[in-house]
Amino acid sequence: MILFIQLLLAHLLGDFVLQPTQWVTEKEHRKYKSAKLYLHALIHFGLILLITADIHYLPLAAVIAVSHLLIDLLKLQLQNEKNRRLLFITDQVLHLAVLAGAVYYTTHPSLELSAAAWNKILVIATGFVFLTTPASVIIKTVLSKWAPATEIRTDVIETKSLQHAGMMIGYLERTLVLIFILQGQWTAIGFLVTAKSVFRFSDLKIGQDRKLTEYILIGTLLSFGIAILTGVIVQKIITGNWMG
Repeated sequence: MILFIQLLLAHLLGDFVLQPTQWVTEKEHRKYKSAKLYLHALIHFGLILLITADIHYLPLAAVIAVSHLLIDLLKLQLQNEKNRRLLFITDQVLHLAVLAGAVYYTTHPSLELSAAAWNKILVIATGFVFLTTPASVIIKTVLSKWAPATEIRTDVIETKSLQHAGMMIGYLERTLVLIFILQGQWTAIGFLVTAKSVFRFSDLKIGQDRKLTEYILIGTLLSFGIAILTGVIVQKIITGNWMG
């Protein structure tokens, strides 16, 4: 665990603290021709050796630095104004995945996982994927029965909110519910439901729009219901208590 913390510290320093904005701008304009791109990778290499203070990690530092260079290069080639935020998140996730993989390989030279372990990973991954777009489609389909009755008011609300904010909030809340269930933190789900309810209904006065209030309530309960049901199923499958 301490090795991962060391590598994470090196990553945060190299990618954010020690990377001037001018470097980022130059890399975006010149892409693979930018010397700053390669200097950036060398800084990561040096930081890993400096923070770990162990020359035996030199091959590890080299692999991480080269992978960092390749990931950044791919991001620069694909990046445009429309996908900038998505690629930033993807870029950071890939970097962290490389760090985690490097730590695992260093502490567990054999990368073989049992069939049971792979099955658990697949079940959990399927649960998370289901709670994104598939769950949203199900909720939208169910709510479509009542949507026309609130079409005017929902249009007004949507113009005052961030684009796709509702969809992202749904993704996050359902993902958090699954994480909480897998960790056995049912109390946290209660706090999440309470927080969502407070923010969702704070702008609706009693009697102001009964139909819209009921519409939002159905959507909220349906979203949490799907997330909780999915979490329970995933937990029972990975613990072997599906029939219990």
